[in-house]
Amino acid sequence: MKIFSYVVIVLALALIIFNFSKVNFDSPFEGNSSVALIGVVCGFCAIFLMVIFRLSKMVEEKTKDK
Repeated sequence: MKIFSYVVIVLALALIIFNFSKVNFDSPFEGNSSVALIGVVCGFCAIFLMVIFRLSKMVEEKTKDK
């Protein structure tokens, strides 16, 4: 699961970079720019969820050792 979470984080970073390059900063909430902004937010959410998942696994491992 450790490798899976790191792969998801890397894919989310790639998604963020790709979508951020598609944003038109003159009108960020019109047309494809809004879709790109949604993609950037989704990427950050995926990273946040994977970090929470990794932290919960670390806590679970530490509590099993006791």
